[in-house]
Amino acid sequence: MDIAYDAIVIGAGPAGEVCAAKLAGQGLATALVERELVGGECSFYACMPSKSLLRPGALAAETRRVAGVSDAEVEPIAALRRRDEVIHELDDASQLPWVERNGIALLRGDARLDGERRVVVTAADGAVAQLEARRAVVLATGSGAAIPPVPGLREIAPWTNREITTARQVPPRLLILGGGVVGVEMAQAWASYGARVTVVERAARLIEHEEELASEAVADGLRARGVELRLGAAAAGARREPDVGANVLRLDDGEELVAEVLVAATGRAPRTDGLGLETVGLEPGRWIEVGDDMRVPGRDWLFAIGDCNGRALLTHQGKLQARVVAAALAGRPAALRDHGQPPRVIFSEPQVAAIGPTLAQARAAGIDAEAVDARLDRTAGGSWHGKGVAQPARFVVDRARRVLVGATFVGPAVAELVHAASIAVAGEVPVDRIAEVAPPFPTRSEAWLALADWSER
Repeated sequence: MDIAYDAIVIGAGPAGEVCAAKLAGQGLATALVERELVGGECSFYACMPSKSLLRPGALAAETRRVAGVSDAEVEPIAALRRRDEVIHELDDASQLPWVERNGIALLRGDARLDGERRVVVTAADGAVAQLEARRAVVLATGSGAAIPPVPGLREIAPWTNREITTARQVPPRLLILGGGVVGVEMAQAWASYGARVTVVERAARLIEHEEELASEAVADGLRARGVELRLGAAAAGARREPDVGANVLRLDDGEELVAEVLVAATGRAPRTDGLGLETVGLEPGRWIEVGDDMRVPGRDWLFAIGDCNGRALLTHQGKLQARVVAAALAGRPAALRDHGQPPRVIFSEPQVAAIGPTLAQARAAGIDAEAVDARLDRTAGGSWHGKGVAQPARFVVDRARRVLVGATFVGPAVAELVHAASIAVAGEVPVDRIAEVAPPFPTRSEAWLALADWSER
């Protein structure tokens, strides 16, 4: 006999958690299905452990920049112990009370669609539950690390974000394939613990989708910490040398790099295989297309949120999408407005915090865009935040409409600066109106005065 719920959410990562809680709060009988840990990739293998690993090095670096303090060092054992506390030793027991408080039915096991509004859940012991959704099924299955088609790479089972964020010891030598967010963050973290780190990136620069000024600052920061960067270098092959306990990565120019640990950090792939998508006319293994209301076209009962829809692989965007679904099922206007690239932070040293398109991306999209550049380190607040560190900032202005469409901040602890820019971009606040508000003194927010100067031209 089928067990009926109003809504069935598959995947208990941040997006699924928020969605289930919102739906249950609206009085819908809600089931949440998870095959691994409640809290998902972000809580246990990505956002939370990676930021925990990065924080000690960033704090030590900032402490050393303060006059009169010169002996701040990272203690790896203590740092890893703290990381384990953050991820609760890979135990999700602390995540369960809110499930009970919200009246959500938690089912553990592999879920797959079995036709319209039907879900089959197979538990680890083989028990099978057949569920029926009276109103909606929400897919929130996330993404996993994509292993690039480098000959021999898959055979040696490289580490991914999961292994490198939960490692119990500092690798003597660490080789990271990929210079995107995961690559630069993990290079930063483990170099601060004493690992010899090399990053291989086939593009000409790191974090190539961000402003070039950000790429340069992050590259300088990594080099200053002893990280070797191989930019514009493609991997041609990989193998394991068991006699010496090391991995070998061959580059396209024939050079071979050797390290005890090799990490693949070259992108993500949707976790949509084995989900039964074929039973509702969708293709397994692909990103799930959705409209702005997160519905799958042609299937008013099926939604997809978070990484699995491929729109924005960011935890906060998945949580925002969850709210859209809840609004849609409550009969309220529900659509995710497109503000270009959403807010994002790279927790390197220096950090990069950005919203919207880069200058090049804005111009490519047909916007009459102009860059208004500033320096956080030349404000009064820069006297003690990131002292001695170049901290560029860029505002991207639509000249025709005189509104802010993008912004990038680079420097220590700039993550908290970007939300003000996000509000200005989302609200299409005129630059002339922004110029009427004085940023507080003495803070690095005085960089916003560059827009006031621009508005006076």
